[in-house]
Amino acid sequence: MIVEKHENDCFKSCSGHSYIRKNWLGSIVFPFSALLQQSEFSDQIDVLERARIFKRNCKALFPKRRIITTVFNDEGIQILVTRYIKALNPPQQLLDIFLHDSNATLDLIARFVSLIPIMPDTLDENDGFDIWMTSERCISLAIGNKEEHAILLCNFFLYFGKKALVLLGTSMLEGHVAYVLTQETDEYLLWNPLTGQCHKQFDSFCPLQSVDCLFDDGNVWFNIQRNNTPVAVHFDYSKESFWKQLLPKSFQGTKAQSIQPEEIIYSDTNKSMVEDLKNRIERTLKCKIMEWRPKQPTRWNRQCTFILQQILPKLELGAGSLVLSEEKSEFERLLQFYWVAGFPIQMPYTDVQSVIDAVYQTGIHSSEFPQTEFALAVYIHPYPNNILSVWVYLASLARHQ
Repeated sequence: MIVEKHENDCFKSCSGHSYIRKNWLGSIVFPFSALLQQSEFSDQIDVLERARIFKRNCKALFPKRRIITTVFNDEGIQILVTRYIKALNPPQQLLDIFLHDSNATLDLIARFVSLIPIMPDTLDENDGFDIWMTSERCISLAIGNKEEHAILLCNFFLYFGKKALVLLGTSMLEGHVAYVLTQETDEYLLWNPLTGQCHKQFDSFCPLQSVDCLFDDGNVWFNIQRNNTPVAVHFDYSKESFWKQLLPKSFQGTKAQSIQPEEIIYSDTNKSMVEDLKNRIERTLKCKIMEWRPKQPTRWNRQCTFILQQILPKLELGAGSLVLSEEKSEFERLLQFYWVAGFPIQMPYTDVQSVIDAVYQTGIHSSEFPQTEFALAVYIHPYPNNILSVWVYLASLARHQ
């Protein structure tokens, strides 16, 4: 609407006059999606503020316990940790190995996650600047931090319909850790995603020292129980006397959209590249062992090497007990003539130098007995996306006098 004032050509004594005229200048369209996004943005700000206050209050109760409510994604946007949790498909290659043994499949999935190289933490989580990748990004780059490993394993377990949550705590061996908690029929299991090992809640050999925080795709819970050791914790997080929850029940019906993809697309690992890498590691290790023994000759026992080469592939899939009788008999014949000392090393592949360092630390090469012989076998098991499991078996043999 426009108000226009017009003056005519009459004398100055004449008064001017004004009138109202409607002119169409155009239109501005506000799509409903924009209004909805504005509403969602406002809600996100409210939730992030709630998360900040929640973390502050929890730290006031138990300053030494860990809690993470929000992190930054790889685009630099601050989001709730709950948005990282979503059921995701493991590699089909792993699902096809133990078709009729679901427990063996879960163990293999945990092993696969443990083979992804670990990225050391460079920031203090108390600074509030944690940056987490999506599970797809973690797989494609073949690297991840402790929390990203736990999220990936949790998402894989959700794919199988398991009740799974990410657990933040501390370990006597690893310091700050992220585990996966699964609820079975009559017990809780604690999974270490960096080793692939599973422990029952009351397992005295479990290295987990404290249970501080849980989160899934819908909420974050902070442990307010006086005793936070795994054997003493009540994991029923529905009880408010044991667990303090971030979002009230009124919020839990409207979950924020996950930042994870609908599915993960995997790529095959080049087997010829793996074979070349195996040969290179084997040649390098033989040269290094001879370098480490400058004053002693280094002799290689081909018979023992052949036996070890047959054994290593079986160890990868947990079938070490299925060594063929032929291999057993050959090894027993070898023991009639030699004392044999050695053991296999297994590690995720990061670089050749890491393998060299691991072999050197065994000290098997340091035998000063003049007639010592050695056997060396290397095996690399390829998984999708260039994730590799490296096995090295170095043994020393001393002939019976």
